[in-house]
Amino acid sequence: MPTYTPPVRDMQFVMHEVFNVVEELKACPNHAEVDADTINAVLEEGGKFASEVVFPLNISGDEEGCVLDKTTHEVKAPSGFKEAYAQYVEGGWPALSCDPEFGGQGLPFVVNQCFYEMLNSANQAWTMYPGLSHGAYECLHAHGTPEQKAVFLPKLTTGEWTGTMCLTEPHCGTDLGMLRTKAEPQPDGTYRLTGQKIFISAGEHDLAENIVHLVLARLPDAPMGSKGISLFLVPKYHVNADGSLGERNGIYCGGLEHKMGIHGNATAQMVLDGAVGTLVGQPHKGLPAMFVMMNAARLGVGTQSLGLTEVAFQNALSYAKDRIQMRSLSGTKAKDKPADPIIHHPDVRKMLLTSKAYAEGGRALLTFCALLLDKELNHPEEKVRKDSADLLALLTPIAKAFVSDNAHLATNHCLQVFGGHGYIKEWGMEQFVRDARINMIYEGTNTVQSLDLLARKVLGNNGATMKKFGKLVAALVEEEGVNEKMAEFINPLAYLGEQITKFTTEIGFKGLQNPDEVGAAAVDYLRVVGHLVYGYFFARMASVALKAMAAGNTDPFYPAKLQTARFYFAKLYPETAMLMRTARTGSAALMDTELALA
Repeated sequence: MPTYTPPVRDMQFVMHEVFNVVEELKACPNHAEVDADTINAVLEEGGKFASEVVFPLNISGDEEGCVLDKTTHEVKAPSGFKEAYAQYVEGGWPALSCDPEFGGQGLPFVVNQCFYEMLNSANQAWTMYPGLSHGAYECLHAHGTPEQKAVFLPKLTTGEWTGTMCLTEPHCGTDLGMLRTKAEPQPDGTYRLTGQKIFISAGEHDLAENIVHLVLARLPDAPMGSKGISLFLVPKYHVNADGSLGERNGIYCGGLEHKMGIHGNATAQMVLDGAVGTLVGQPHKGLPAMFVMMNAARLGVGTQSLGLTEVAFQNALSYAKDRIQMRSLSGTKAKDKPADPIIHHPDVRKMLLTSKAYAEGGRALLTFCALLLDKELNHPEEKVRKDSADLLALLTPIAKAFVSDNAHLATNHCLQVFGGHGYIKEWGMEQFVRDARINMIYEGTNTVQSLDLLARKVLGNNGATMKKFGKLVAALVEEEGVNEKMAEFINPLAYLGEQITKFTTEIGFKGLQNPDEVGAAAVDYLRVVGHLVYGYFFARMASVALKAMAAGNTDPFYPAKLQTARFYFAKLYPETAMLMRTARTGSAALMDTELALA
């Protein structure tokens, strides 16, 4: 059976020692009073909830799955899920980072980010039920009418109701401009929606008394394509004037997907049969409104992937210390045993350190993203808000795609550490691999994220936002460039920063001649930039560790951090050279292949 220990120490290191979040947030009136003790207390209690309440349900939830009653269209979640969710609500966890105006606790998003990492390590399938509600909350908070906010936000804040986003349809996935769901205006100002949605995570369940669906649909006069999409709020149950629940609305689950992983979460086929909804935002402007929820979900997918990377690493490390197999190549290590623990074999260490580095790099990135979100929404200075928003937009596709790609690699490595036992269900490793695989697909496939990064976020504004991140890198290089102890981290970071500028310009010029050049380079490009981002964070973490050690701190945490950073720059970071080389080969080897793909 797998185990899980919340990585609170590393979270505290990233928040307090690397990013100094308490000082950063003092400039934000909403968070000026938040202190380190409060943050640490929340993390400690959140870790207990994740490891003691949610984690024990992970394997059983995967085995049991969700059950649809085709007569009533009701879905029963796995045993224990509803009771765990009740504890989650009772503990006030849904309200952690929500607006106090609607009953929230008003804590920074950066705290909620760490809490959700622990929940996802414990049980991704369970965490998706409350996790999607945060996106629905943010969308309504930003674009809802005063009436919608008054009725729905307090219930989403407490967790009494959950939320979903209903985008995908059977004939279209990422290309939402093709969707067909119709919304007919009614005399009373409401709309009746008709259509079908698929792949709706947490679309139907018995954890909460009502589900708030945010649905994309077309009005009768809608233009074709993505500019003709509107957003509607469609509750599972109608809400009476006094706030009580009324009759069942015309939206129901027509079937559950039979999936490779995340069996404990209900991935629903939703049927809208004259369902009554209200417009969110402006007509034909539904996609920009929904992007609030979609971007939150993309950061959430990064957090899911980080959680799985961490828990897989913990279990693989524990196994490698105990499992004996052959003798070490450099001589016997366990003289009292017939063989040595496999952790002494170089390639086992490589797999473990790869997973550890991707977990720690991902934690730094996602914590930084959450801090940017806090500043974007709360900082009093317009320039800080704008710069934070721009950087977050740039980093969001990396947080989704790079972290989830790395989780796929890491969970597979960790399964491999177990050898044949990794393939056996009761060890739990194969579930981590299966659950991690979806994260590369949903909320916009990782290829779509790569196109978003290169075509829109970089080339779309002539590299202006990329230059903002480049300034962060340059500042660190200038600060630490004369420190000999930092040379092994700073020199490769500075070199790649220079290379990416030339690399980006080259792709941009090729793309002007042939747009397929951008598509052919995009996936490699995102991975190169992902390594630049991780390299920047690892260099910052190494700097903090070196300063702590120089000050006489004997905590082994710091030399361990340095060892991980050294491994990352030595063994993982050099992938960038190969990626830039393959990207530069262009599109011909992909597109001039009619005979090969005949």
